[in-house]
Amino acid sequence: MHRTPTARELAPELASLLFSRVGLSALTQRSYNFRMEIDLNCDLGEVSGLDEELMLLITSANVACGFHAGDPGTAFRTLRAAALHGVRAGAHPGFPDREHFGRRELAQSEQQVFQETVYQVGALVGLARAAGIVLHHLKPHGALYNQACQDDAYARPIVEAAVLFGLPLMGLPGSHLQTLAAGRCRFVAEGFADRRYQADGSLVPRSDPHPFVENTEEAVQQVESLIRKHGVQTICVHGDNPRALDFVRELPTALTNKGIIIRPF
Repeated sequence: MHRTPTARELAPELASLLFSRVGLSALTQRSYNFRMEIDLNCDLGEVSGLDEELMLLITSANVACGFHAGDPGTAFRTLRAAALHGVRAGAHPGFPDREHFGRRELAQSEQQVFQETVYQVGALVGLARAAGIVLHHLKPHGALYNQACQDDAYARPIVEAAVLFGLPLMGLPGSHLQTLAAGRCRFVAEGFADRRYQADGSLVPRSDPHPFVENTEEAVQQVESLIRKHGVQTICVHGDNPRALDFVRELPTALTNKGIIIRPF
């Protein structure tokens, strides 16, 4: 005689079915959502004239520490604005080379890089405290960033500075910074919405005739690719880019339309 299985007897089968058809789908969806979230950062405090407008549109600000650009007053105002608008502020130290905006590669010892980075970040930590905000991350600037991404001798002191201050460190995915940060400090993979990339994953030099992404559609495609293929968690638009304000105005809507959520890392 045929007997209908009880609910207790069916429970394991039902649970398996639900997990495979619903639970697994939900798990996949949660993973997808995590991968498709992005922080939008911008380099500020560099006297670009656009900081006030940009601050309203971003989720993280990299505040110049005074060596490559900016000064204590500008940094303090930038930090106060970040606190006012709920933007996460980080330290943006660079080479002491204001004439070239910190974008000329310099030959420095590891000790020099460490001391100058600690000096700059330490000053910004104090200004941030005075502004009622806690620093959120560290991102080197310009040539210091590029050299640290490509050379252990520059990456190592930057990592040590991040460890000293207990700050997450931004850098290119797959870079020397990422390798040396492993097990030492949190690494936040960064991509660029407004800069073109070379085949090896490095940025096209600014000396190239076409170093910048020129339209929002192309920028969105690049951002989506960087998230999916390289796991970037934050996207930068340079504050001194002539199209910076247009890009930062257009990107959030365009990314949201692609299902990408804008929020701090």
